Amino acid sequence: MKIVVIGGTGLIGSKLVKTLRERGHEALAASPNTGVNTITREGLVQAMDGAAVVVDVANAPVWEDKAVLDFFETSGRNLLAAEAAFGVRHHVALSIVGSERLPDNGYFRAKVAQEALIKASGIPYSILRATQFFEFVGGIAQSATVGGEVRLSPALIQPIASDDVVAALAEVALAPPVNDTLEVAGPEAIPLDELVRRFLQATNDTRQVVPDIHARYFGDVLNDQSLTPGQNPRLGAIRFADWLGR
Repeated sequence: MKIVVIGGTGLIGSKLVKTLRERGHEALAASPNTGVNTITREGLVQAMDGAAVVVDVANAPVWEDKAVLDFFETSGRNLLAAEAAFGVRHHVALSIVGSERLPDNGYFRAKVAQEALIKASGIPYSILRATQFFEFVGGIAQSATVGGEVRLSPALIQPIASDDVVAALAEVALAPPVNDTLEVAGPEAIPLDELVRRFLQATNDTRQVVPDIHARYFGDVLNDQSLTPGQNPRLGAIRFADWLGR
């Protein structure tokens, strides 16, 4: 089966392409690096030809609010139109747990807009929302650093290894469309400040983590429900301590 992975050369996409090929499928890594651009539509026709499933894991190249919204809306419209023209039977998208609960975050607002386009497209779909990746904890620390202090909310977060996200995405892509939103999270919930403290200790980083209930996470104040999944999410197998130990 031909499966097109949009964003197929990134962190998640490259691993997903490898996993799908190992399972015997024709997985196409589609990205500007491989001649497929969902903004300019370059290479889209050739990519969609014969595709049964499209998995969109593309990441916006910018974070400015308007630019990121423009990216996901333009990319989404172009991609879904191409899928409709070629009769793609299943659109799978990777999104973020808690997107609608953090309205001051422009990136999250853009992901909500992307989800709305998918639901209105008429193409059978599955949206998989994931919690924050272990791989991005260092970036969270950097964003919250002022001087030698890292000020972070003690609200709960349930982060996940990218390998577990890929495993869940592969399962969803190879199953029938659910026409609904699914969630995947790591096996344990951890206060955000403690998560970053463990990461800094493991990497011999001397910055001090200061818990602050008013500290903003990319624009929003958090509570224990902001970044954790709802009832009955899929759970990854890799614990943060084991990931750090690697």
